[in-house]
Amino acid sequence: MSQEKNIASGTPVEFQFEEGFVMLINRNDGDTISEYTREVNSRFIQFHFCLKGEGGFLFNKGNYSIPLKEDDSLLLYNPKRDLPIHLDLSANTWVVSILISIKKFHSLFSMEAGYITFLSEENMDKKYYNTAPINPAMAVVLSQVINCNLHPSVKKLYLKGKVYELLGLYLNKPEDADTEQCPFLVDEDNVRRIKKAKDIIIARMTDPPGLQELSEEIGLNLKKLKEGFKQIYGDSVYSFLFDYKMAVARKMLESGEHNVNEVGLKVGYSTSSHFIAAFKKKYGTTPKKYITSLNNG
Repeated sequence: MSQEKNIASGTPVEFQFEEGFVMLINRNDGDTISEYTREVNSRFIQFHFCLKGEGGFLFNKGNYSIPLKEDDSLLLYNPKRDLPIHLDLSANTWVVSILISIKKFHSLFSMEAGYITFLSEENMDKKYYNTAPINPAMAVVLSQVINCNLHPSVKKLYLKGKVYELLGLYLNKPEDADTEQCPFLVDEDNVRRIKKAKDIIIARMTDPPGLQELSEEIGLNLKKLKEGFKQIYGDSVYSFLFDYKMAVARKMLESGEHNVNEVGLKVGYSTSSHFIAAFKKKYGTTPKKYITSLNNG
């Protein structure tokens, strides 16, 4: 992560569901690394889920670090010492974190301590760090959390339920796993197919396939592709692609290595006027004025 660091960037959204039970949504949608710090004492277990991008947790004044990659989770627990959060997030990184006191957590799962490794009697006083992949069912829940836009009066209740669901999926015994975690999906293989669809449209953004062609290419019917893409990525296929193309265009303009016409062609616009109109729709200014503002800044 060699990007310039922006110390002041992005305070996460925090939801305190009850005493000893907190969720943080930490989004860095900028172009530089952002840094987030928060005190967390030894009473808390920390779960961190990286849905997009990558981050790194720094310890001992930066002398020790644990990476957090896209589609990975990290569990941290040390009853012997406080573990304050010092998180560096790369550009375009989304991390959802759950902080739950050991007392609250144990009250939920103590009957099952035999299979929750760090809750077993012999490990209750030992530190526990674990990195694990985010499975497709968990990715669906995390996307629902990130993209939740419910009315404030019910949002907290909804998110609390999602956090319980996420913890349940995280701690689920593999032999008891239920593959039908999402109502529109027959199995988790469909989530992988939808992720493949995302990769296809990004790789071919200058000439993307139509929805029917895309559904045939990934082997998923059109309805499930549209509904699944919306649930996992929070947007329709082509709205997602539009935002991606505009982000690429903005970075190319900022590099100073391409003129407006070249950038438009590279992101799939056959005429500069169409590109300029699209850029203005997204950012509220023309590419030329955007470059001028960068130079003046």
